[in-house]
Amino acid sequence: MSWLILALAIVAEVCWALSLKWASTAGTWVAGLVPITLSFITMGMLALAMRGLAAGTAYSIWSGLGAVGVIVGGVILFGERVSLTQGCFMALTMIGVVGTKLFSPS
Repeated sequence: MSWLILALAIVAEVCWALSLKWASTAGTWVAGLVPITLSFITMGMLALAMRGLAAGTAYSIWSGLGAVGVIVGGVILFGERVSLTQGCFMALTMIGVVGTKLFSPS
């Protein structure tokens, strides 16, 4: 169950980061509330996931997949560009996340 909660926390993290960019372009107070709300959701879910997972494992997976997710989301939603070098480092991040998951005791 902790892994499912962590996965949902990662989705919330990606949505939070992308909503920051959206809120900066929308420029309304309602748009400003979206990232604030999502920050509470993602942190709460990460804390719940850490009840059943080691803090280092949960955080490293959350931050690594969150970073890659934000890059992919930026490409899809905002037309941002990713260089080949950036893509290679994203792949290294994914390898690190998979290794962290495979070798975690929980």
